Amino acid sequence: MDLTRTLIIGNSGSGKSWLAARLAGHLQVPWVDLDKIHWLSDEHSIPRPRAEALAMARIAADEQHWVIEGVYGWIASEVLHRVTALIWLSIGDEECLANIHQRETQDNERLAALLEWAGSYRKRDDSSGFAAHQRLFEGFCGAKIRLADRKEIATLIHHL
Repeated sequence: MDLTRTLIIGNSGSGKSWLAARLAGHLQVPWVDLDKIHWLSDEHSIPRPRAEALAMARIAADEQHWVIEGVYGWIASEVLHRVTALIWLSIGDEECLANIHQRETQDNERLAALLEWAGSYRKRDDSSGFAAHQRLFEGFCGAKIRLADRKEIATLIHHL
């Protein structure tokens, strides 16, 4: 699998950032977190204007090597034409929620919002929901892999 330009999609709490950090480190390429493109502030309360976010995504994707990860299908779709490998972390909801509980220990309001967001992944009918990710994955003609649990993610990292 050619990992030159890898896109990782999945639910909040699925391990996208964890995998992206390790993959980018191993490949010695930049790691782009779509949260930093989508949100204007660290508090995740003010979204960036759509045109500006898409322009930023295009600039990142124009680079020769990268790992881009995120939940935002509308941004992922913008860079898909440059992707050499697509990884979908299709992790169970319970595991995603447990991961969010582990990492969000400081801010109860943020925790509640993230739990609600991640818990609605399979029901959401937007570009960041399960059905949209499934369409992205199934429609992608290049190299792709769907990972369903932590063991499969660890196996992928081990084989790099």
